[in-house]
Amino acid sequence: MGDLVQSTSLTHTAERLRAGASGVRENVTRTLERIAQVDRVVQAFVAEPGRTDRLVTAARDLARRDPGPDGHPPLYGVPVGVKDIVHVDGLPTRAGSTLPAEVLAGGQATVVDRLLRAGALIAGKTVTAEFAVAAPGPTRNPHQPDHTPGGSSSGSAAAVAAGLVPLAIGTQTIGSLIRPAAYCGVVGFKPSHGRIPTDGVLPVSPTYDTLGTFTATAADAALAASVLCDDWRPERATPGRPVLGIPDGPYLGCAEPEALAAFDRQVTALREAGYEVEKVPLFETFEQDAFALFVVNLYELARAHADWFARYEDRYDPRTADAIRQGHGARESDYADALREREVFRDRLARATAGYGIDLWIAPAATGPAPHGLDSAGDSVMSLPWSGAGLPCLTLPAGRSAAGLPLGLQCAGRPGEDERLLRWARDLESALPA
Repeated sequence: MGDLVQSTSLTHTAERLRAGASGVRENVTRTLERIAQVDRVVQAFVAEPGRTDRLVTAARDLARRDPGPDGHPPLYGVPVGVKDIVHVDGLPTRAGSTLPAEVLAGGQATVVDRLLRAGALIAGKTVTAEFAVAAPGPTRNPHQPDHTPGGSSSGSAAAVAAGLVPLAIGTQTIGSLIRPAAYCGVVGFKPSHGRIPTDGVLPVSPTYDTLGTFTATAADAALAASVLCDDWRPERATPGRPVLGIPDGPYLGCAEPEALAAFDRQVTALREAGYEVEKVPLFETFEQDAFALFVVNLYELARAHADWFARYEDRYDPRTADAIRQGHGARESDYADALREREVFRDRLARATAGYGIDLWIAPAATGPAPHGLDSAGDSVMSLPWSGAGLPCLTLPAGRSAAGLPLGLQCAGRPGEDERLLRWARDLESALPA
């Protein structure tokens, strides 16, 4: 299925378009041709009957306003996929559900405004699990279409892996950027919580909900972050090698043997490249911490859907409905206790990070390679502690399973140090096994 896998560099695409080496209208034509050739199998994009006319018109309008190479914004003419829980003017938000589109309508998200100001073209909405919760959409993994692409940002990850677009927007509450990026063999970046505004995005759990990106490389992720993140300062990205920490304890035991064997190879490669890697006892009470994080998640999910669920309960997939009902069962006192436990967890993690001098935590990006079948999007547990603490995270492609499926290395930085994480990621990327 190699013809389905063809990720392209955002950095190179943007450079060619800004310099005029590739015309905006010609690039849109190539994008539309690639979608026509591949997406009937991958199903990364939400169907849009008028996509061709809309994109051709947008490209023509952008070209008419062409200020010349010296005035081109950073993403001039770049086609971008946007997860279908993010509002885009002119495109309905369905969130992978059967609820009426007008019920879910809202003002355009700030993240889309920033893309458009940077010169990007919205290629379309990408498929999501229903309401970005638990019921997967139809998207297939470009590497092996009978395997899941992960979730809930399935369409965005697959769209980049299949070369439909060089940049796609996703969201992560627990593991919805990192896991699908690992399964699809691309770079997934989840900024520090709140670094990209989430207005105009359907909520799952606001305590955790974070916008992020899928790209082919770490340099591509840095380019996108410079456009999308609040208060981006490249000078914060200091050179030098980070000290890497392995969270030794029950958390790593959640990974499958194949993922742990691959992680050992990744760590060996990094040590051989000169990185200092420290094993640190961590997450000794992982099950208790995870329970508190899920209480917050489900409680907030139920409140976010209170009005819609009361009116349209019969239209929800049973898996989404079950999650909402679990949230209804949580008392306000349970929620308050869970929030306090979360703060204790964050403080413990911060103390361990500082006490052992860790710059980046590293771990498997998922419990293993993409599972066979499309009924489940896989397990998000490997992302849970870092999402729970609101840390910036990144997954880098790093090797293959015995069956030839991609594997990834997850890197978690200190809160607010997104620039440093992305700077270091470029060097880590070159040291990891292909």
